[in-house]
Amino acid sequence: MGGRSFTVEPLPASFGARVSGVRLASLSDTDLAQVREAWFEFGLLIFPDQGLNRDEQVALARRFGPLVFDLLEISNTWPDGSVRPADDAVVRAFETNKYWHQDNTYQPVQALGAVFSALTVPPQGGETAFADLAAAWDALAPAEQRRLEGLTALHSVRLNPQNARKGEAGPEARLTDLQGGTAARRRPLLKIHPVTGRKCLAVGRHAYALEGWPQDSARALLDQLTEQACQPPRVWAHRWTAGDAVLWDNIRLAHRALPWDMSQPRVMWQSRIAGDPATEGSEAVDAELAG
Repeated sequence: MGGRSFTVEPLPASFGARVSGVRLASLSDTDLAQVREAWFEFGLLIFPDQGLNRDEQVALARRFGPLVFDLLEISNTWPDGSVRPADDAVVRAFETNKYWHQDNTYQPVQALGAVFSALTVPPQGGETAFADLAAAWDALAPAEQRRLEGLTALHSVRLNPQNARKGEAGPEARLTDLQGGTAARRRPLLKIHPVTGRKCLAVGRHAYALEGWPQDSARALLDQLTEQACQPPRVWAHRWTAGDAVLWDNIRLAHRALPWDMSQPRVMWQSRIAGDPATEGSEAVDAELAG
């Protein structure tokens, strides 16, 4: 698109772009509108060398809408900067973030997106990978699309077998006020994006069952769809540099953290943008019925 006051360079994938020539901490209203437009056009925007402080990041995220939370530090360090031991509960909880997922699908309202920034990064590893679930739906054969339309997945942190195997519910488990209780949430396997209207496959580690399906068959199909979706050219792993910020579309994209040497510090800040309950809301299912 022409007329932008900043440069947008598409990534070599089905989504995503690197943005230069703009300072996120001091966006004009015109630039904000153009960034928002590019956000939904590309799904992922990478802004190098921003160096946002806490107040700047929260203020930026609020300009995109109400927040699920202002700022969550996702870190394997203690407040004094020293690295937590390998058997620390927070460190163990990072294990589940290595699975593909979308944020808040297990809660009453799915998140619309997030501002995520890097303070401290390890010398190797620790990338954040993203996968394009709109392109994944488009890549399915028409007969497979027809088979999947109308199916309902059940989402939960607590009931997902990947989490149960690890004995953790990920860093989200610390946010007990956001858990939505023990109920599972109903969400369609085909999600229509509320802004772009694109069809998106709604899969990832929080989706653990399909209504009306035997558990083994449902789990096999969900795993297969996630594996098929998260393949080139529909994936991109962002190698962080301290000071980077990204803005991602949590309806179109799944994401996961890639491994790193946990003796090395990694400190990230996330400000999560709330979805609209009218389009991102979900029905609760009693855990006894969902399990």
